[in-house]
Formats: sequence, structure tokens, C-alpha cells
Amino acid sequence: MKFAILGSGTGSNAEAILKAYRAGTLGKAEPVAIFCDIPGAKILSHGETYGVPATFLDPGPFKTKFSPEREAAYAEAIKAAGADWIVLAGFMRVLKAPLLEAFPDRIINLHPSLLPSFPGLDGIGQAWRYGVAVSGCTVHYVNSAVDGGAIIDQAVVRREKTDTPESFAQKIHAAEHKILPDVIRRISLGEA
Repeated sequence: MKFAILGSGTGSNAEAILKAYRAGTLGKAEPVAIFCDIPGAKILSHGETYGVPATFLDPGPFKTKFSPEREAAYAEAIKAAGADWIVLAGFMRVLKAPLLEAFPDRIINLHPSLLPSFPGLDGIGQAWRYGVAVSGCTVHYVNSAVDGGAIIDQAVVRREKTDTPESFAQKIHAAEHKILPDVIRRISLGEA
């Protein structure tokens, strides 16, 4: 299982994946590329640290989606890197036909809520404002519905009375850093 990581920000989940790969705990999975839609984003620096090519690719003029031409360019770049899977790790764009058709049932996403609750932007903030007792994170397959693909696994995080929005977010991020590498490992071994 050779995969590309797509991310838009600091890349803490990408780093968790790369650390697991370096530690030999990703099963038969191998990260072959990192692609980012934000120039200079911190996720790009993880490529150099872990020896995985990391590239900014122009996403086009839209903020939360691609133009069809730019999405097709992403699909071609990912294929050229040798990836047969895509892992979305904090990638803040909705995918459409060019990528979904190029990698059918081979794109997974990490979302910071217990889907189907709180899909879309700011899942942690949505859960906090709603006042849930538990939230967490979900790894799911990507389809044409925003955060609507089949769920692979979830991790539950309890909201304590002493939590602040920041501490609650930190607990969810810690759960993300465990579940995403584990799901990649299980997929690579045919266990998920």
C-alpha cells in the first residue's frame, strides 16, 4: 500500500503517520509523497524530516474545493508519485470526480468528530458548542458527500467538566494521532 498524504496545515497527523512508518508500525503501508494546497505550510517540512517528497500544488482559485482542472492535476501528480492510496490528514478541500474516480475506494479521511455528528468545518468546535459529553474522531472512506463515506473506525473522547475548548481539542488530536496510523496499518494488512 503506497500512499500520498494530503494536508493543509501544520501536519501533526502527517507527522504521526511518518513517525509510525519510521518505527515500523504501519504494516505494509509506505508513504511516498506529501502534497499540500497552502504554500509554506508546516506539513511540507515533515517531508524533509522523514525523507518523503513534499510538494505544494496550486489548488486553483477556490478556497474549499478544486477547479476540475486543478483536481485532475492533483490526481496525476499523486499517480506520478507512485501512490495507489490517498490519506487526507487535515486537508481542507472537498474532493470531486477527478480524484474520486482516479482512486475509487482508496481515499481515507480523518475527521475530528464522531460522524455522522458534526460533519464539515470545525467538528471540534461544533461538538463543544453543542455541549456533548463525548466526541472524538472518525476515519472514513471518502465519497462525494462531505464526511459521508463509510466509517472505518472511531475513537471516543470524553468531555470532562474541567475541560476547556483547548484541552478538549488537544485530547481529540491525541486520539487522531493514534487512530489514523492504526487504520492505515490495518488497511495495508487487509484487516480494515
